[in-house]
Amino acid sequence: MAVYNVVYGLISTTISIFILIGLYYMLSGYGGNFDIGWLLAGISPYFYACVGISMAIALSVVGAAWGILCAGASILGGGVKAPRIKTKNLISIIFCEAVAIYGIIMAIVMGNKLAPYTLVDDLDIVQKNYFAGYAMFGAGLTVGLGNLACGVCVGIVGSGAALADAGDTQKKGLFVKILIVEIFASAIGLFGLIVAILQVSKANMGDKV
Repeated sequence: MAVYNVVYGLISTTISIFILIGLYYMLSGYGGNFDIGWLLAGISPYFYACVGISMAIALSVVGAAWGILCAGASILGGGVKAPRIKTKNLISIIFCEAVAIYGIIMAIVMGNKLAPYTLVDDLDIVQKNYFAGYAMFGAGLTVGLGNLACGVCVGIVGSGAALADAGDTQKKGLFVKILIVEIFASAIGLFGLIVAILQVSKANMGDKV
């Protein structure tokens, strides 16, 4: 509960800071300087692309680690009571690890699209490179946030599968039934990967139009 309070506190503080900055600019007569378009166009597309690549890896790894934490703790705890569950429940850990692999794959795909370009007056080249930067930024957030949610979901379901398997003394096959839910949960990350690939399918940097 304390972790959620810290997260909510950080989010609310950040939003409050942005609101105060916006009010300051508007009330002090410098509202024209508070320009989102200038912010988007004034930052290099390389920055957006690199942030997208880093978010794809970072959020995916966090999701995988979070899921392994949830599932692994229950597998080890349940394994004390029922040692038979330790081997077959490792599939939950594999599903969680696949989440991180999705992020690495997407980062490699986006990294191969990075290319140097020169600042010229050709509007088509400028638009192409900014589009590529924005597309890679959006794709990184898409696959990163999707894998973060997927990792947490798979971890929690895997935790439930381990505990149910440990308590299933009458051999009712609860593990197999929960495993089906876990498979569907792991598909969330795959959906994020597919959408991210579609987002960057036409994104290419460089001097060629």
